[in-house]
Amino acid sequence: MPRFMGFVRMEENIGTPPQALFDAMDVHIGERAAKGVFLDGGGLYGTEDAVNYIVRAGEISRVDGPYAEAKEVVRGWSIMQYDTREEAVTDVQAFAEVHAKHWPEVTVISTLRQISDGPDAPGE
Repeated sequence: MPRFMGFVRMEENIGTPPQALFDAMDVHIGERAAKGVFLDGGGLYGTEDAVNYIVRAGEISRVDGPYAEAKEVVRGWSIMQYDTREEAVTDVQAFAEVHAKHWPEVTVISTLRQISDGPDAPGE
C-alpha cells in the first residue's frame, strides 16, 4: 500500500490558527486515523531555531534560522497510507478544504509526495 508525506506550507509569523481550525483538524485527522490512513503527523515551530547543513562542491556549511528570504515555510507534516494515489489526492483536497473553510484569510499550500520504498520511481 503506497505511503505519502503531506506538507503544509504557510507564511511565517502569521499568528495562531483559529480554534475552529484546530477543532476541525481534530475531527479530520481522527477520522483518518480510525481508518488507518493517517499514520503520524504534527505541526512544526518556526524557523527561528532551524539548523541547515548545506553541502556544496564537497564543502559543508551550517546555516542557522531564521531565514528572512523564505516566503513560505513548512508548518506541518503527515505520513499517510492509501490504497491508491487517487485516494491520496482526493484526501489532500479535503484537507485543503478544511483550511479554506476555517482559516480563509491565510494562504496555505498543501503538498503531497509519495514515499519511496526503494530505487524505483512511483508506479514502477
